Parts: sequence; C-alpha cells; structure tokens
Amino acid sequence: MPAYALTIFTGAFLLFQVQPLIGKYILPWFGGGPGVWTTCMLFFQALLVVGYAYAHLSSRWLKPRAQALLHVALVLAALALLPITPSSRWKPHGSGNPTCQILALLAANLGLPYFVLSSTGPLMQAWFCRTHPGAWPYRLYALSNAGSLLALVSFPFFFEPHFTRQAQARLWSWGLAAYAVCSGLCALRVWRGESVEGRVSGGDDGTRNTEHGTSNSPSSSPTPRPSPLTHALWLLLPACASVLLLATTNKICQDVAVVPFLWVLPLAIYLLSFIICFDNPRWYVRLPFALALLAALGGVCWALFKGGDCSLYQQVAVYGGGLFVCCMVCHGELYRLRPDPSRLTAFYLSIAAGGAGGGLFVAVAAPILFTNYYELHWGLFLCGLLFLVTCVTGQRSQPSNLWRRLGLVWLSSAQGRQRGDRSFSQLLRRAHRLRASQARTRRAPFSASARPHHARLAVC
Repeated sequence: MPAYALTIFTGAFLLFQVQPLIGKYILPWFGGGPGVWTTCMLFFQALLVVGYAYAHLSSRWLKPRAQALLHVALVLAALALLPITPSSRWKPHGSGNPTCQILALLAANLGLPYFVLSSTGPLMQAWFCRTHPGAWPYRLYALSNAGSLLALVSFPFFFEPHFTRQAQARLWSWGLAAYAVCSGLCALRVWRGESVEGRVSGGDDGTRNTEHGTSNSPSSSPTPRPSPLTHALWLLLPACASVLLLATTNKICQDVAVVPFLWVLPLAIYLLSFIICFDNPRWYVRLPFALALLAALGGVCWALFKGGDCSLYQQVAVYGGGLFVCCMVCHGELYRLRPDPSRLTAFYLSIAAGGAGGGLFVAVAAPILFTNYYELHWGLFLCGLLFLVTCVTGQRSQPSNLWRRLGLVWLSSAQGRQRGDRSFSQLLRRAHRLRASQARTRRAPFSASARPHHARLAVC
C-alpha cells in the first residue's frame, strides 16, 4: 500500500532532518562543545525508545479504531506546536551545567513532534499487517532507513548550503503537515477495517504468504513465543552495532581528523547496513560474511596497532570497511531472528532499546570504566562473540539443511560400502530419495504459521 510506504518514508526523513536543524540553533547558545551534542543525542535516542514503546503498547492493548483516533490526535497536537524554532528566552544565563536546560528546551520545542515521528515505523507496519493479512512488512523497515539515510546525506550537501535556518524550519513544518495527511489516510484505512486478504500481489512488488506465511489478523492462529535467548539477541545485536558506530565515529573524529564528512560517513554506513539486511534475505549470506568478519577484525586490529603510522585514507578505509562488515553481521543475524509480524512491534522496541543501550554505554559507562578509548575493542569482541552464539544456536539457519544433506550422503555411502556399491551417482540418488521421503513425512503436520524465508512485501 503506497500510503503506508509514503508515511514511513516521510516520517523517517523528517526524524533525521530535525536533529541537525535543532542542533544548529542550540549548539552556539551552549558553547558548541561535544557534551552539548551528546546530550541532544541521548534525548533523541530516549525519545525514540518511548515512541517505539507507544507503538508496541497501543498495538497490543488498544482496538484498531482507538489506535487510529489516538494517533491522529497526537499528530494534530504536534501540528499545533509548530514552529519548532526555540525562542531566545531559552538561552543560558549562567555558567552551570546546561544538561537540564538543554533537555527542557528540546522537550518543550520538539518533544511531541519527535515522539510522534519516532513511532511511525513500527506503528504503520502494524497497521499494514492488519489491513493486509499475510503480507510481509519488514521491507518497510528498510524503506524507513532509506529515508533516514537520504535526510542524513541531503542536509549537509543540499539544505545547509541553500537554505537559511528559518527557511529550513518552515520546510520541515510543511513536511510535518504532509506527514499528517499521510497518517490520516492510513488511520482511515484502519478505521474502515479494509482488508485485502483475498488479493495476491505478484511480480517484484511482493507475494502474499498463502502457503507458508502468517497473518497478523485477529483470526490468525497464535505463533510460538520467541525464546529468552532470542529476546536477548534482539537487544544485544543492535546494541553491539550501536557501540561500534559510536566508537568508530569517536576514533575517526578524534584520532584521524575532525571533518564533517567523516562524522557523517559512519552513520551512513550504519543505516546502509539496515537497508541491505532488511530489504531481502539474499543480501546477507552467513558464510561469506563470516570470512569478511575475520578479515575486518584483523584489519581493524592492525589499524589500532599501527595508530598514526597509517595514512588518513588507510584508516578511514579500514575503520569504515570494518564498521560496514560488523554492522552487516549484526543486522543480518538480527533479520534472521525476526519474529512473526504479529510480534513486530516488540521486535522493533527491542532494536530501539538495544541501540539506546549501546549509546549509553559509549557516552556514559565507557568514560567511567575505561582509562582510554577501549569501547571499539570491546565492540569488536562482542560482535565476534554474538556471531558465534547465533551460529551455535542455529536460529533460522539455512546451512543446517546442508549438514542434513551431507549426513544423508554419508549414511548412503556407509550403506553402499556394506553392499559393495561404489558408484557416487547412485549414492547421491539414494540421498535424494531419503531427503524426499523425509520431506513427505514432514509435510502432513506442517503449520500454517511457518513463514517463507524469501517472502516479500505486498504493495497494492
């Protein structure tokens, strides 16, 4: 449904556009030090978690029409608070700690609009699952990160040089109005209870899970609860990626060079890995990325050991490439652990909480625990450890089929040796027959709640 896609893309774009915009206003007022921007980032991350929690709780406890009414009311209240430009009365008048004043300024001028925008992704995907039973919603998360990436790149290269702060604030207000219209259309579809369960989309736009897919409609059968280990990995994998993002950013900006592009590059890599992994499962294959992870860990350790002996381009290439591979591993394994769409809001809430936890570790805990910048070292260690855990547990592991086939070949070869049968082609045919017989025995109790690995988003 284009309305859901447009709403999610617009919300993500506005969410990332407003962060540097509001920073341009308040950073000069409070001295422009790194602590000011760290406080802003903590506010944004905390409010993102609150927005995801609102989407999860409202989808779980409220009826669809109540969800639609509540969200429309919040969007209208956010429009009533425009513009978001802070007045001069928020300027500091003393030399004390400005943290509380910065948080109060952000909450008063940007709190409700940012809260509404932060809930867009999981809430709209939950609505999409309700109005499109059987459709696979996770590609919409890739679209959300694509909007964030576009906002991140377009602000320093287009909006910043061509528009004043006041013009940017006005454009952002008009964008929020467009977002309100799109949200209203989605709420109207939920209100009417429109369902396209009987429609099957074809081509590249997506397929409906008629044989293997699940439905997020109220009538769908309940799905198994994710294990405690899966819940823990939902938190730890995004937390590890967040730690690596912030640690790499600190390493590049402090030890290499303080250049705006170098600050944007790690975040762009981080968002790109989300887009790739959640777009389609074929982009992340475990074995090639396991080899790439070994090479990335070795390369980053080499760069850390060499330090200033490496050139600027070598350090940027090694740290950037290492971050990309590690984020692909974390987000690729996270996508393999994705739940049934009926539990997607809890899944996204865990992702947001893990990302915020990683940010808190780098910004708050690491300076207390470490005497030097060791968060990158621990992030690399955690990435490798989590990858091993996901491989050992075999969560949603496709290579397990390979091991079963090899086991069948070995069994057939053992039987062949007992009878003097040395033909390798006959062994393979026997293994294929055994595998086919196992598939027939499993087909009878096959549950309709199982999901196809390559299901795509159905767009009307």
